[in-house]
Amino acid sequence: MNLTMGEKIRVILKRRGMTVAQLADLTNQTRQNLSNKLTRDNFQEQDIKVIAEALNCDYEAYLVMKDTGEKV
Repeated sequence: MNLTMGEKIRVILKRRGMTVAQLADLTNQTRQNLSNKLTRDNFQEQDIKVIAEALNCDYEAYLVMKDTGEKV
C-alpha cells in the first residue's frame, strides 16, 4: 500500500505525538494552510524538506535510471 506524502506526514506526526498546529508553528505557516496541504497532498519539494527537518527526519528523493542504476 502506497501512502501519499500527506498520509506519511500524518503517520510521523502521530508517532512523534505532535499535532498539525505544532508542525505548522515549527514550519512558520498557519495550521489551516498546512492542514489544506495535507488534505490535498499539495507539497512542493522545498515544503517537504522543511517539514522533514521539523519532524527530525531525513528526506531523500531521487529517480533511479533503470538501465544504469544511477540515482539522479
